[in-house]
Amino acid sequence: MKKVAHAACPHDCPDACGVLITVEDGRATKIQGDPEHPVTCGFLCAKVAKYLDRVYSPERVLYPMRRVALKGPVAQRSFAPHDRVKDPVPHEQISHDQIWQRISWDEALDEITARFRAVAAEFGSEAILPYSYGGTLATLNGASMDRRFFHRMGASQLDRTICSAAGEAGLKSVLGAKLGTEPEQFRHSKYIIAWASNIHGNNVHLWPFIAEARRNGAKLVVIDPYRTRTAACADWYLPINPGTDAALALGMMHVIIGENLHDADYVSKYTLGFEQLRERVKEYPPERVASWTGISAADIRKLAMEYATTRPSVIRLNYGVQRSERGGMATRAVVMLPCIIGSWKEVGGGLQMSLSGGADLNTEALKRPDLMKTALGREARVLNMVELGRVLNTVDDPPVKALFVYNSNPAAVCPQHNEVVRGLLRPDLFTAVHEQFFTDTTDYADIVLPATTFFEHKDLQKAYGHYYLQVSNQAIEPLGECRSNVELFRAMAQRMGFEDECFHETVDEMIDLALDSNDPWMDGIDRERLERGQVRLKFQASAAELRSAGQPGADVPTCSDKNAEPFLPFAQGGFRTASGKAELYSEALKAQGLDPVAEFTPPSESRHSEKHKTLPLELLARKADNFLNSTFSNLPSLQKMEELGILEICADDARPRGIRSGDRVRVFNERGEISLKAHVDGKVQPGVVSAQLNWAKMTPGFQSINSLTSEKLTDMGNSATFYSVLVEVELAKPEIRGQRSGVSGQ
Repeated sequence: MKKVAHAACPHDCPDACGVLITVEDGRATKIQGDPEHPVTCGFLCAKVAKYLDRVYSPERVLYPMRRVALKGPVAQRSFAPHDRVKDPVPHEQISHDQIWQRISWDEALDEITARFRAVAAEFGSEAILPYSYGGTLATLNGASMDRRFFHRMGASQLDRTICSAAGEAGLKSVLGAKLGTEPEQFRHSKYIIAWASNIHGNNVHLWPFIAEARRNGAKLVVIDPYRTRTAACADWYLPINPGTDAALALGMMHVIIGENLHDADYVSKYTLGFEQLRERVKEYPPERVASWTGISAADIRKLAMEYATTRPSVIRLNYGVQRSERGGMATRAVVMLPCIIGSWKEVGGGLQMSLSGGADLNTEALKRPDLMKTALGREARVLNMVELGRVLNTVDDPPVKALFVYNSNPAAVCPQHNEVVRGLLRPDLFTAVHEQFFTDTTDYADIVLPATTFFEHKDLQKAYGHYYLQVSNQAIEPLGECRSNVELFRAMAQRMGFEDECFHETVDEMIDLALDSNDPWMDGIDRERLERGQVRLKFQASAAELRSAGQPGADVPTCSDKNAEPFLPFAQGGFRTASGKAELYSEALKAQGLDPVAEFTPPSESRHSEKHKTLPLELLARKADNFLNSTFSNLPSLQKMEELGILEICADDARPRGIRSGDRVRVFNERGEISLKAHVDGKVQPGVVSAQLNWAKMTPGFQSINSLTSEKLTDMGNSATFYSVLVEVELAKPEIRGQRSGVSGQ
């Protein structure tokens, strides 16, 4: 009774790996990378290689649970609804049964839908807010039956912008689409810039192609304010001050255009606004840019010259760039670089940020936004997920009275953590959470529902780091009473009495619906074919077509993987902007009140701001290499791979504060504080400190690093500004024995 199931990793990573799950007598016994997948190439990242630890963790939520204690992670609360405990009790000393009572699915669904009906009757259906993000990027369990349910109910809509919206807006402002250089082409590159991209930590399946390129003589340059694993491997590491990437890109273009190293033919044929850009970059000579970026003028010139003259050259740009206040403009400026040197023409050239625009699935049919008209006769209001603290504490037209969280852990990942917690502790807020584990957010839930892992359900998987579609087959039966998002919201719809036919569609029918697209790149791709293995999109404008037409790209090598021809999306223009060209000048941005070309303005929280006088250190609220946002944070096998609870600080900043490695320090600003252990090392530059995201319940005082971040939004896309944060650091005062800090249970 042994079988191997073909599945796909759905976690928030560009690689979307093909995986093989060995099952014996109904239990998964092994997970490995699919050797037939041209990008996975038979290996997995450290996180997913240990996925059996996650699936079979004794900490899994396996049954619906109802809270029987007051909310909050600190036990200064009751074990019964109205009986308050006088003295704080450490969380680990509280019995699970003193917090949670197991109930049936029928009881849980009845209670949730009854509360939804009551809230809608008194305040209107928009007083109900769904909250989800990238806990799974799989098509069905990420965004299908859930959207149908909340659209049909008339609940508030969530603007899901916390991670990538600013970068996507900047990318599309130039290219018009989320397309770029496929990973297989990096082996042909001769000059590779990893710009805010920790490939070793969060895009590891790109690394073998880069390693092959380097064996063939390529140079790897890393631009990052933190000395990442990838930076440590680089041929040239350029530490940059946080939030100054737009200035560096503009400085590089000053040199490239000034030295006449741009591709005049490509620019004249396929770009719009070059003359305006030429004038703008005159304002950014390397000497001026050096004062912002911390990179010398000589190095800026060298970088620009090498990038423009070593061909093919490629940029792997990642989302760290766009997590500053001017993140959209920073992304836009970097994306202009391959357009002005014409590297889109070459295999191994161009830029990769997100490739998710390659597969145009029929998401409209999956999400059914038209159902809002059935419920409201109009579109429901939209609330930004970044501003959850503000939404829960100040929005009153109507106030949010019911919160349903799935595929997310907002009590860990949202900025302005203390305001988020204050809102979650509201006694009049009903919160239900669909989860695999008891997370920071379940500490504030009234009802917790057990969720499946990708081993336990079937789905359709696309990627944002390659161009392959996959069906992820179910490997094992759901553990305990776990249900997938699809089955949960189908049951919720039935409880609410929604009779629409879409709530009765099977998983296979929904996959078929998603694949029913007019996109010519998906021609001939159906579920049956995907169930036999991954399928690359059917591209037009491949290198072969260019060769046959005698166009640029005619003399380039082919990719060896599966004999696939390299895909060159913009070799002959074909940009998906309104003009059909790469828009170096954008009327759309001008209409939004933004600079139509590109500019650099220092963030309001940076070393170039007035606030820097009182809060002199820039904080990088980093993600851990071996976790994925807050996912995996609770698994002992992965915790062993991270040094948790530390603040990285350089010697120049530690010395005047009397701080040495191992000291307990207080990191603070006007929004909050967190206690960490100092690590004095060379991974950050003077004026910059770094700490990792972790669950609040795993830190002293139950404080997340997001206690320090703000709800300020980016210039484009209304994303979070996690990397535009100023703090001060000091030695922590000795704790008085018996004292314990933390969030109150009231």
